Amino acid sequence: MADSQDLAAKIAKLPKAELHLHLEGSITPSTVSLLGERRGVAISPESAAARYQYTDFAGFLDAFKWATGYLKSPEDYSLIAHRLADDLVRQNVIYAEVTVSVGVMLRYNQNVEVNFNALAEVADRYRENGLRMMWIFDATRQFGADAAMKVAVLAAKFQKRGVLAFGIGGDELSVPTGSFRAVYEFARSQGLHLLIHAGEIGGPEVVRESLDLLGVERIGHGIAAMRDPVLAERLATLRIPLEICPTSNLRTGALARQIGKPKAELSDHPLRDFVERGIIVVLSTDDPAMFGTDLVTEYSNAAALGLSQSQITRLAEASFSNSFLPPEEKRPLLEQFRAGARKLDLL
Repeated sequence: MADSQDLAAKIAKLPKAELHLHLEGSITPSTVSLLGERRGVAISPESAAARYQYTDFAGFLDAFKWATGYLKSPEDYSLIAHRLADDLVRQNVIYAEVTVSVGVMLRYNQNVEVNFNALAEVADRYRENGLRMMWIFDATRQFGADAAMKVAVLAAKFQKRGVLAFGIGGDELSVPTGSFRAVYEFARSQGLHLLIHAGEIGGPEVVRESLDLLGVERIGHGIAAMRDPVLAERLATLRIPLEICPTSNLRTGALARQIGKPKAELSDHPLRDFVERGIIVVLSTDDPAMFGTDLVTEYSNAAALGLSQSQITRLAEASFSNSFLPPEEKRPLLEQFRAGARKLDLL
């Protein structure tokens, strides 16, 4: 097991990347309070924090819906993007693929282009300061295939502004995977990368369907593979990365659901088993403000699960090498990571 204190100090200084990070999930209680003030609604940070206490996935979705309900204008999106970027810089994250809930924007009849331009301007500003933010447009599964297609069309439209990929989040048990085949075929035809949340609260079959029917390149969560060794071996063979978010899996009750217990502990998490099986894992925070975590904490969780320092260093490198950037843009980021890792005696 890695020395957790020493490793945490090194990871804090290490140049890092994050690939599974929801913009709206980064809205802190204090930011909800400010957004409420803009809408003429008094919300204390304490009452907002209380809304972020839940024990199951439905409770999390309710909290997510509540918080995003205060996002009304491009200025609101600019605010949360600025605060997320500041937090990423604080953690020495130099690259992030940030998921934007475009399906929710459309649900609220908002102007996606105006909102996204505000986000892209923030990204341009922070790139000058050493943080590169790219974007994943996310549809909401329970809104159905027609709504998802509208998100995919917008993702294709804004590729030149930094949109790399199309994905689907939300309640994976709400609509059959096959319903989205045409959406993913369109996104693929437009040159977008493809991913999906699967095997978070759903079973291994949802992961298999996502591979077989949709042809996704990364799986958000995928912890249900712990229940299916054949699927786990297939993921390792195909080199399909799993975007693993341990704190999220505990807070939403997803891990408890997978292991069939009322409550799960960190020690129940399959992260170490996945790594030892040769599955590519990229470690992430998911919705950091809503789960009270950050990327350094997630690496500390990996150490607590028994991963060695070298294994954890390889995890950190995997988030760069499995990004959706083209190779020529990925290479300098990997070089920056490796230089930092060598300086910290992690390589």
